[in-house]
Amino acid sequence: MNVSSPTRLRRPWYRPSLTTQIMIGLVVGALIGWLQPAWGNNVYFLRDIFINLIKSIIAPLVFSTIVVGIAGAGALKKVGRMGVKALVYFEIVTTAALFIGLAVVNFTKPGAGVTLAAGNIDIVKTIEQSHPKTLVETIVHAFPSSVIDAMVRGDVLQIVAFSVLFALAVSAVGEKGKPIVRAMDSLSQIMFKFTNYVMMFAPVGVGAAMAHTIGTQGPGVLVNLGKLILSLYLALIIFVVLVFGIVAFIVRLPIRQFFRAVREPAALAFATTSSESALPKAMQAMERFGVPRHIVGFVMPTGYSFNMDGSTLYLAMASVFVAQAAETTMGWHMELGQQITMMLTLMLTSKGLAGVPRAALVILLATLNSFVPAGLGPIGVAVIFGVDELMDMGRTCVNVIGNCLATVVVARWEKEFDENRARVFGTSEEAELDLKSGDVAFAEAVRQGD
Repeated sequence: MNVSSPTRLRRPWYRPSLTTQIMIGLVVGALIGWLQPAWGNNVYFLRDIFINLIKSIIAPLVFSTIVVGIAGAGALKKVGRMGVKALVYFEIVTTAALFIGLAVVNFTKPGAGVTLAAGNIDIVKTIEQSHPKTLVETIVHAFPSSVIDAMVRGDVLQIVAFSVLFALAVSAVGEKGKPIVRAMDSLSQIMFKFTNYVMMFAPVGVGAAMAHTIGTQGPGVLVNLGKLILSLYLALIIFVVLVFGIVAFIVRLPIRQFFRAVREPAALAFATTSSESALPKAMQAMERFGVPRHIVGFVMPTGYSFNMDGSTLYLAMASVFVAQAAETTMGWHMELGQQITMMLTLMLTSKGLAGVPRAALVILLATLNSFVPAGLGPIGVAVIFGVDELMDMGRTCVNVIGNCLATVVVARWEKEFDENRARVFGTSEEAELDLKSGDVAFAEAVRQGD
């Protein structure tokens, strides 16, 4: 019996997919920032508009998706089990990221020859005002005193904690909670449709972000500290190919379809250096990919606090980079044993990334102050700060891909991954499937995407 393969949707050349539009926006923005730096600064407000629109989606989308997923699907008994499995996976993968970063930075030695000259380090003053959260502080922080305040601030971890408890309460009241579930289902569908509208503005927003980056720092920033930037991207590529590749093999991931599913969220994250900008699109893509709603709604927002693979790898490389530069500056050498001790410290402190402004730099500064000679930590952070946004693009992109993969891992672990749906992602068969099930917003996303 011959089974016809899914036919991929074909688009006319004059209606490129969202991914293509984002790439065009990136190139145009880079050219504007390079040729007319003043324009790059003047159009930055367009990036802020896009990010603000995305932030307005996150709270109602996460809240409604979790409530429907847990209360509507009867997933009460699975919540604790999913949480343990997700945290175990997060810890394994982020630990691998730390040690890959450590291996690459010791091989390439980007800090060798860099002198940490005492200069203007005013840029780290605001960073020093924050501190990485301890494990206890992170746990306490997860439970909001006001969910309205958490939603206003866009604190994803607090929204997740409240939403799970709210879903448990809705399910516990039985029949009286059914209207709430139906209302939340309607709200989630509306927010996915709203996401489709906002994504139409994405090429403009990412173009403005790139124009500002190039216009402010100039193309010369690619040369300054270029070895550190190249080393980071090399480490990220090795991590994605090696670690994500092994995970994909273990969970029997349809790699081509997964790449198609994550490329738009990843492109958004890369261009805007904001994981938040990619969250609504990533959640939508993973539901379309065959991951159940209650797993997407729980695992992905939680991962945004505990599964920052790219940021963790960056922390390992940046901290050793400063140690290498300290050796050039004053002859102080950090032994491999001290580096491993620093990695173990980062394994704990990196869990405090949630809810801290400029989180990666906060963790980096706190760690350096404990391991390098006094005074060199802030100077090292000031040196890295100049190219941090260029590195932030890559690490944020990997963060998003890692969280998308985590939802598939947990879904496989729970034996709830819909492989048939994954294999028709981005095809005409998927659109027909969505229309039959009444998911008009998803069917529209298929037509707009690929």
